[in-house]
Amino acid sequence: MADQIFKAETKLQQGLAVHCEARGMSFTLDEPPELGGTDTGMNPVEALLSALGACKCIVARAFAKPNKIKLHNVNIVVEGVLDPDGFMGANPEAKIGFSEVKTTYHFEADNTKEELEAFVQFIETHCPVQDTLSNPATYISEIA
Repeated sequence: MADQIFKAETKLQQGLAVHCEARGMSFTLDEPPELGGTDTGMNPVEALLSALGACKCIVARAFAKPNKIKLHNVNIVVEGVLDPDGFMGANPEAKIGFSEVKTTYHFEADNTKEELEAFVQFIETHCPVQDTLSNPATYISEIA
């Protein structure tokens, strides 16, 4: 299959709120008041964690049957450790992005713990969002 191009467009609205759109669907990202926003949506790092969890849920559903997982449902909680002093410039020693990301799987499945552990390894190695975060893409920036 040939490479596909995925595209999202973002536009700054009032304050720190950002309108995000892809394929005719949209949502708003913002920051909480303590970071200068108006709290009209989750912030970008929360959206990133959500995208990671959602991608893992989709991989789990899409590949359960071929992996002999009798999956009824899965709930995934993704937590990231971030020091806001890094991106705000208050601490030049602090990492700007997440220093740790933890995924906790809650399966409803008719499988053994060992089978689910093997399936988690499959999910972790087949999730496009996790792969992008673990093995960064080449980034190109330009001014139009």
